[in-house]
Amino acid sequence: MAIPKVIGTETEYGISAVGSPDFNPVLSSSLLITSFAGSLRRIRWDYEQESPLRDARGFEPVQVREPSEEDLGLANVILPNGARYYVDHAHPEYSTPECAGPHDLVVHDKAGERILERSLEELHRVLPPGQRVAIYKNNSDGKGNSYGTHENYLVDRGTPFARIVRDLTPFLVSRQVFTGAGKVGVEGAWDDRGEPIYQLTQRADFFEAEVGLETTLKRPIINTRDEPHADPEKYRRLHVIVGDANMCEVATFLKLGTTALVLKMVEDDYLPELTLANAVQSLHEISRDVRCRTEVRLADGRSLSAIAIQWEYLDRAKKYVEQEDPTPENGEVLQRWESVLTALEEEPLSLHRELDWVAKYRLLEGYRERDGLDWNDPKLRLVDLQYHDVRREKGLYYRLAQAGKVETIATEEEIRRAVMEPPDDTRAFFRGRCIQKYADAIAAASWDSLIFDTGGEALQRIPMREPLRGTRSAVSDLIDASPDPETLLQRLEG
Repeated sequence: MAIPKVIGTETEYGISAVGSPDFNPVLSSSLLITSFAGSLRRIRWDYEQESPLRDARGFEPVQVREPSEEDLGLANVILPNGARYYVDHAHPEYSTPECAGPHDLVVHDKAGERILERSLEELHRVLPPGQRVAIYKNNSDGKGNSYGTHENYLVDRGTPFARIVRDLTPFLVSRQVFTGAGKVGVEGAWDDRGEPIYQLTQRADFFEAEVGLETTLKRPIINTRDEPHADPEKYRRLHVIVGDANMCEVATFLKLGTTALVLKMVEDDYLPELTLANAVQSLHEISRDVRCRTEVRLADGRSLSAIAIQWEYLDRAKKYVEQEDPTPENGEVLQRWESVLTALEEEPLSLHRELDWVAKYRLLEGYRERDGLDWNDPKLRLVDLQYHDVRREKGLYYRLAQAGKVETIATEEEIRRAVMEPPDDTRAFFRGRCIQKYADAIAAASWDSLIFDTGGEALQRIPMREPLRGTRSAVSDLIDASPDPETLLQRLEG
């Protein structure tokens, strides 16, 4: 039977500056993170067991060690909520702690936005007068560059990777009708009138392959990185790079909840074969149709719309949940999935409370009608960007949320708690609580281990290879009863 789907996201945020002609995004990202992290900066990230070039298809090329963030002196910290906050290329990146379900993931994804917002507030206290930095939770700078929002799912090592590719590809290509964040223009392509078009997703333009290891060039729909951050004999970590950075909580919930369900069905071999004739071309074509009516060709000669493909997955998921996994959260995923598909069939633009691409499209149309703007007017690109501003007093998404014009899932209390507290039901709880209580004794950390320095001759590593161990119910009393790390280590050994 399919294993539980522990999930997480990694979001690279866009960063820009006003009044700073010598702006350096790499150093600015590092300063941003350091401003928030404070003394936690001393705990280094443990790269020893990372292997980003290992390929799920069986390849493992000789790895040439590149300079790490640690070598370059860039910020890379582990937070008390179990998350990782660091510089990735020229962006601040926030990786949520491991979550056991889509609701918790929505909460911790929003907590990431709050952490970036608070980091900005701290940074602006030390910047020279007139200098200001802005942070955007989006995926494209409009100049040919894309930065990612990646999803991670725990999957069974015993599931053939070829089956994952076969069964998941049509789902990922078609799910953009509800996961897309919306975008003005197509980078490098135009519509028949010579004007930029509006499309569903910010990432589709940048994908060129169906399967592959890359994440920054020749991006594939199915990424083959085989770096489980868990027991490699039992698990894979499926690294999904084809999604957008969502502001709308319903879109995030659906993105993670539906994909986790589909992966369970893949593991249990519960899906009929459904293969696209050209997955990359289909990805682009679906993204360019705001009416969601474009049909793409299947390998068996049929043509189906993205909505029709999604119905095929949903119909099978209903039977699967009823027979194999009838949890309340799965029931909510099915209900929202069906509701959104029904609305997309009837009138896609009715989903402005649930989906980012619709909410943004309606905003843009309002500006176009009010000011008589063409789609190629630079003002619309500014509106597009401002939708993703993480500052609640500036971001257009947050203006909509404050006016009650988008539906939310996470409560403000849940989000505030998640800024400082880890999830209760994954190993992130143990990591986060140790960071809170024993920070001075932790030399390094990673997703699957903590390394303690208690002043002895050798450092001591605590392995955490099971993502669903180290939960509140399992270790909270142990940590509470251990006043120092030496006691904790002794009791763990016992």
